[in-house]
Amino acid sequence: MALAVAFGAFGAHVVQEMLSPDRFEVYQTAVEYHFYHALGLILLGGISLHLPDSAMLRWSGRMLLAGILIFSGSLYLLTLTDTGWFGAITPIGGLAFIAGWLLLAIAVFKYGLA
Repeated sequence: MALAVAFGAFGAHVVQEMLSPDRFEVYQTAVEYHFYHALGLILLGGISLHLPDSAMLRWSGRMLLAGILIFSGSLYLLTLTDTGWFGAITPIGGLAFIAGWLLLAIAVFKYGLA
């Protein structure tokens, strides 16, 4: 969460001046998804108190973290380095986000927490 806030502040005070409006929008998307999925990791921490032995829940956390690193990370790099090929790996991070949320849902429903 702290990194998402730091990247958001850095974007608002430094990066915005360096980028075209289109590229800055991409940067903001990276921050937004970083923030939402960091909140998801906090949610997972709370749920893990009730499901401490759930492998599915652990994999959910791994997938959300991988999504942050790959999705948001590739967008940060794309905008800050103006290297377009980073956009080609962004969807892998999106798939990791989807897998993470699906694993969380399955774990919660499997153990009757929903």
